[in-house]
Amino acid sequence: MSTEISNESAHEVDEVEFAALARYVLDQMHVHPQAELSVIFVDVPAMTELHVRWMDEPGPTDVMSFPMDELRPGREGEPSDEGILGDVVVCPEVAATQAREAGHSAQEEMLLLVTHGILHLLGFDHAEPEEREEMFELQRTLLLTFLAGRTAR
Repeated sequence: MSTEISNESAHEVDEVEFAALARYVLDQMHVHPQAELSVIFVDVPAMTELHVRWMDEPGPTDVMSFPMDELRPGREGEPSDEGILGDVVVCPEVAATQAREAGHSAQEEMLLLVTHGILHLLGFDHAEPEEREEMFELQRTLLLTFLAGRTAR
């Protein structure tokens, strides 16, 4: 599995931790081992530009996902197709603000956002209440089991 982590922001980012998270989520979702993923951390002006250009909404947002080959989750013993999953773009400044409001660290918020972004790349959405419930429960489970595994070491 090829996961590229790129920090184009001024915030310090633990690239090893985010690569481990991405590997974990993709393994749990049975994504083909040769699938490619890019996670990019950007500053507010860059995220604002992306948000305006692609969503036609003002200001920055926390995370955006740009799917490429429209890969979908596989199953145990039947991984997804091989291909380019796409890009997850995160704005650490927006994440830090949200983290303060939620009462946890910016690192935890960014881990949540990367998990959320990967699920979007895999076709999950939260426009409808049923979709939201499914996506957010899966997101929560993936993140909590990842964190539990990291602290157990």
